[in-house]
Amino acid sequence: MAINFNKVEFILSAASEKQFVRDGMPQLAFAGRSNVGKSSVINRLVNRKNFARVGASPGKTSQINYFKIDGKLYLVDLPGYGYAKVSKTERDRWGKLMENYFQSAGLIHLGVQIVDARHKPTADDVTMHDYFVQTGCPVVIVANKLDKLKAREIEPNLAQIRETLSLRDDELVIPFSAEKGTGKEQLIAAILDHLND
Repeated sequence: MAINFNKVEFILSAASEKQFVRDGMPQLAFAGRSNVGKSSVINRLVNRKNFARVGASPGKTSQINYFKIDGKLYLVDLPGYGYAKVSKTERDRWGKLMENYFQSAGLIHLGVQIVDARHKPTADDVTMHDYFVQTGCPVVIVANKLDKLKAREIEPNLAQIRETLSLRDDELVIPFSAEKGTGKEQLIAAILDHLND
């Protein structure tokens, strides 16, 4: 299946389970901590500057946003986790929303989890990875902010990410820089691989 990632349109923001899209088209679920650069990774992937809103303050995505790519699949932008200056009620609401999304059978075709290449994954990152694992869908880890690392730090940091998230050998960690575009082709190739399975 060939996919033009530049052909993208915003479909809707789901604030509750009844708004989830269930039309059988594959869904790529993008998850990441609030300040990890998730919107920047999505913008780089679809070749647009400000397509997914880049929040000046983390925690701006409070709903599940659906973008249709080339009329063939959805890129699903999940609310950032782990940091956001919002009330506990609001955080609980997001939590519930995410839980419902993960528990809705057959929605997620592939998980794309974005972590910070500079740091050891947090407890929240580990929980999110477990969520993906429990759905039974494959997950690709994108280690963003690669441009902030020195060359000698890259390998040990990627190894630490693998170890902290208890990744299997066949689970991919893609070194990525939303700034420079490093890793974009590898991420697209990984997505296409899973869609063609």
